[in-house]
Amino acid sequence: MDIKVVDIKGKETAAKVTLADSIYGIEPNDHAIYLDVKQYLAAQRQGTHKSKERADIAGSTRKIKKQKGTGTARAGSIKSPVFRGGGRVFGPRPRNYDFKLNVKLKRLARKSALTYKAKENNIIVVNNMDLGEVKTKNFMNIMADMNIAYEKVLFVLPEDNKNAYLSARNIQGANVVTADSLNTYEILNANKVVIVEGAVAKIETILN
Repeated sequence: MDIKVVDIKGKETAAKVTLADSIYGIEPNDHAIYLDVKQYLAAQRQGTHKSKERADIAGSTRKIKKQKGTGTARAGSIKSPVFRGGGRVFGPRPRNYDFKLNVKLKRLARKSALTYKAKENNIIVVNNMDLGEVKTKNFMNIMADMNIAYEKVLFVLPEDNKNAYLSARNIQGANVVTADSLNTYEILNANKVVIVEGAVAKIETILN
Protein backbone atom coordinates (compact mmCIF):
# COMPACT_ATOMS: atom_id res chain seq x y z
CA MET A 1 0.00 0.00 0.00
CA ASP A 2 1.43 3.37 -1.07
CA ILE A 3 0.60 6.44 0.94
CA LYS A 4 1.58 10.06 0.36
CA VAL A 5 3.79 11.75 2.93
CA VAL A 6 2.63 15.08 4.35
CA ASP A 7 4.53 17.77 6.22
CA ILE A 8 3.65 19.19 9.62
CA LYS A 9 1.54 21.83 7.87
CA GLY A 10 -0.68 19.05 6.51
CA LYS A 11 0.38 19.62 2.90
CA GLU A 12 1.25 16.68 0.65
CA THR A 13 4.88 16.35 -0.36
CA ALA A 14 6.32 14.67 -3.44
CA ALA A 15 7.42 11.68 -1.38
CA LYS A 16 5.52 8.43 -0.99
CA VAL A 17 6.03 5.57 1.42
CA THR A 18 5.06 1.93 0.98
CA LEU A 19 3.30 0.29 3.91
CA ALA A 20 4.10 -3.42 3.92
CA ASP A 21 1.16 -5.75 3.29
CA SER A 22 2.65 -8.15 5.83
CA ILE A 23 1.77 -5.58 8.54
CA TYR A 24 -0.94 -3.28 7.17
CA GLY A 25 -2.74 -5.75 4.88
CA ILE A 26 -3.12 -9.03 6.75
CA GLU A 27 -6.30 -10.90 7.69
CA PRO A 28 -7.03 -9.38 11.13
CA ASN A 29 -7.23 -11.74 14.07
CA ASP A 30 -9.85 -10.39 16.48
CA HIS A 31 -9.10 -12.90 19.21
CA ALA A 32 -5.43 -11.94 19.27
CA ILE A 33 -6.51 -8.28 19.60
CA TYR A 34 -8.85 -9.20 22.45
CA LEU A 35 -6.12 -11.03 24.39
CA ASP A 36 -3.52 -8.28 23.90
CA VAL A 37 -5.91 -5.51 24.95
CA LYS A 38 -7.06 -7.59 27.92
CA GLN A 39 -3.44 -8.05 29.03
CA TYR A 40 -2.68 -4.34 28.62
CA LEU A 41 -5.69 -3.27 30.71
CA ALA A 42 -4.98 -5.94 33.33
CA ALA A 43 -1.41 -4.68 33.70
CA GLN A 44 -2.72 -1.16 34.40
CA ARG A 45 -4.59 -2.35 37.50
CA GLN A 46 -2.85 -1.47 40.75
CA GLY A 47 -4.13 -4.50 42.58
CA THR A 48 -3.74 -2.81 45.97
CA HIS A 49 -7.28 -3.56 47.16
CA LYS A 50 -7.50 -5.07 50.62
CA SER A 51 -10.40 -5.76 52.97
CA LYS A 52 -10.10 -6.64 56.65
CA GLU A 53 -10.56 -10.27 57.49
CA ARG A 54 -11.19 -11.45 61.03
CA ALA A 55 -7.46 -11.49 61.84
CA ASP A 56 -7.22 -7.79 60.90
CA ILE A 57 -10.15 -6.57 63.03
CA ALA A 58 -9.40 -4.83 66.34
CA GLY A 59 -11.50 -6.30 69.13
CA SER A 60 -11.66 -8.65 72.06
CA THR A 61 -11.29 -12.40 71.56
CA ARG A 62 -13.31 -13.31 74.65
CA LYS A 63 -16.09 -15.79 74.24
CA ILE A 64 -19.19 -13.59 74.00
CA LYS A 65 -21.74 -16.12 75.32
CA LYS A 66 -21.79 -19.58 76.76
CA GLN A 67 -21.38 -22.55 74.47
CA LYS A 68 -24.69 -24.24 75.15
CA GLY A 69 -28.17 -23.43 76.29
CA THR A 70 -28.77 -20.15 74.43
CA GLY A 71 -30.83 -21.68 71.64
CA THR A 72 -28.64 -19.96 69.06
CA ALA A 73 -25.48 -20.93 67.25
CA ARG A 74 -22.25 -21.09 69.23
CA ALA A 75 -19.95 -18.05 68.88
CA GLY A 76 -16.37 -17.65 70.01
CA SER A 77 -15.39 -14.12 68.92
CA ILE A 78 -16.98 -10.75 68.21
CA LYS A 79 -14.69 -10.56 65.17
CA SER A 80 -16.55 -13.39 63.48
CA PRO A 81 -17.81 -12.56 59.96
CA VAL A 82 -21.39 -13.35 60.99
CA PHE A 83 -21.49 -10.34 63.33
CA ARG A 84 -21.82 -6.70 62.34
CA GLY A 85 -18.35 -5.11 62.43
CA GLY A 86 -16.67 -8.48 62.04
CA GLY A 87 -14.14 -9.47 59.42
CA ARG A 88 -15.02 -10.10 55.79
CA VAL A 89 -15.00 -13.62 54.40
CA PHE A 90 -12.79 -14.20 51.33
CA GLY A 91 -12.30 -10.47 50.77
CA PRO A 92 -9.99 -9.01 48.10
CA ARG A 93 -6.27 -9.18 48.74
CA PRO A 94 -3.36 -7.40 47.01
CA ARG A 95 -2.51 -9.22 43.78
CA ASN A 96 -0.96 -8.80 40.37
CA TYR A 97 -3.46 -9.03 37.49
CA ASP A 98 -0.85 -9.27 34.71
CA PHE A 99 -0.56 -12.45 32.67
CA LYS A 100 1.79 -13.72 29.99
CA LEU A 101 1.20 -13.71 26.23
CA ASN A 102 3.45 -15.13 23.56
CA VAL A 103 5.50 -12.63 21.53
CA LYS A 104 4.13 -13.93 18.22
CA LEU A 105 0.55 -13.41 19.38
CA LYS A 106 1.29 -9.85 20.50
CA ARG A 107 2.87 -9.10 17.11
CA LEU A 108 -0.19 -10.53 15.35
CA ALA A 109 -2.45 -8.33 17.47
CA ARG A 110 -0.50 -5.16 16.58
CA LYS A 111 -0.49 -6.10 12.89
CA SER A 112 -4.25 -6.69 13.03
CA ALA A 113 -4.84 -3.32 14.70
CA LEU A 114 -2.68 -1.51 12.12
CA THR A 115 -4.51 -3.34 9.33
CA TYR A 116 -7.85 -2.07 10.61
CA LYS A 117 -6.50 1.50 10.70
CA ALA A 118 -5.10 1.16 7.18
CA LYS A 119 -8.41 -0.19 5.82
CA GLU A 120 -10.22 2.78 7.36
CA ASN A 121 -7.68 5.23 5.88
CA ASN A 122 -6.84 6.45 9.36
CA ILE A 123 -3.06 6.30 8.99
CA ILE A 124 -1.13 9.49 8.19
CA VAL A 125 2.59 9.52 7.41
CA VAL A 126 4.38 12.79 8.21
CA ASN A 127 7.94 13.58 7.12
CA ASN A 128 9.08 14.81 10.54
CA MET A 129 7.97 16.05 13.92
CA ASP A 130 10.82 18.42 14.66
CA LEU A 131 9.63 21.00 17.15
CA GLY A 132 12.19 23.66 17.90
CA GLU A 133 10.85 24.21 21.41
CA VAL A 134 8.45 22.84 23.99
CA LYS A 135 5.20 24.64 23.23
CA THR A 136 1.73 23.16 23.48
CA LYS A 137 0.27 25.79 21.15
CA ASN A 138 2.66 24.80 18.36
CA PHE A 139 1.64 21.17 18.68
CA MET A 140 -2.04 22.12 18.60
CA ASN A 141 -1.41 24.15 15.45
CA ILE A 142 0.20 21.10 13.83
CA MET A 143 -2.87 19.00 14.66
CA ALA A 144 -5.17 21.74 13.33
CA ASP A 145 -3.20 21.94 10.06
CA MET A 146 -3.59 18.17 9.63
CA ASN A 147 -7.35 18.40 10.33
CA ILE A 148 -7.03 16.11 13.34
CA ALA A 149 -7.64 18.64 16.11
CA TYR A 150 -9.99 17.53 18.89
CA GLU A 151 -9.60 13.88 17.89
CA LYS A 152 -7.84 11.00 19.60
CA VAL A 153 -4.50 10.85 17.80
CA LEU A 154 -1.55 8.51 18.30
CA PHE A 155 1.81 9.94 17.15
CA VAL A 156 4.45 7.27 16.48
CA LEU A 157 8.04 8.55 16.49
CA PRO A 158 11.18 6.65 15.44
CA GLU A 159 12.98 7.64 18.64
CA ASP A 160 12.50 9.68 21.81
CA ASN A 161 11.62 13.31 21.14
CA LYS A 162 11.35 15.24 24.38
CA ASN A 163 10.03 18.40 22.74
CA ALA A 164 7.17 16.54 21.04
CA TYR A 165 6.31 14.54 24.15
CA LEU A 166 6.25 17.56 26.49
CA SER A 167 4.33 19.69 23.97
CA ALA A 168 1.60 17.05 23.54
CA ARG A 169 1.17 15.74 27.07
CA ASN A 170 -1.28 18.46 28.08
CA ILE A 171 -3.48 18.03 24.98
CA GLN A 172 -6.51 15.87 25.58
CA GLY A 173 -6.58 12.98 23.09
CA ALA A 174 -2.98 13.36 21.88
CA ASN A 175 -0.59 10.53 22.68
CA VAL A 176 3.09 10.35 21.67
CA VAL A 177 4.94 7.02 21.64
CA THR A 178 8.04 5.57 20.01
CA ALA A 179 7.90 2.74 17.47
CA ASP A 180 9.36 0.20 19.90
CA SER A 181 6.68 0.92 22.54
CA LEU A 182 3.69 0.72 20.18
CA ASN A 183 0.87 -1.40 21.57
CA THR A 184 -2.48 -2.69 20.35
CA TYR A 185 -4.68 -0.82 22.84
CA GLU A 186 -3.27 2.62 21.96
CA ILE A 187 -3.59 1.92 18.21
CA LEU A 188 -7.26 0.96 18.50
CA ASN A 189 -8.05 3.71 21.01
CA ALA A 190 -6.95 6.42 18.56
CA ASN A 191 -9.08 7.81 15.75
CA LYS A 192 -5.96 8.58 13.71
CA VAL A 193 -2.45 7.14 13.76
CA VAL A 194 0.24 9.61 12.66
CA ILE A 195 3.50 7.83 11.86
CA VAL A 196 6.70 9.78 11.32
CA GLU A 197 8.36 8.60 8.09
CA GLY A 198 11.43 7.33 9.92
CA ALA A 199 9.28 5.12 12.18
CA VAL A 200 7.76 3.15 9.29
CA ALA A 201 10.91 1.06 8.76
CA LYS A 202 11.31 0.59 12.52
CA ILE A 203 7.79 -0.77 12.86
CA GLU A 204 8.42 -3.21 10.01
CA THR A 205 11.65 -4.39 11.62
CA ILE A 206 9.99 -4.94 15.01
CA LEU A 207 6.84 -6.67 13.75
CA ASN A 208 8.52 -8.81 11.07
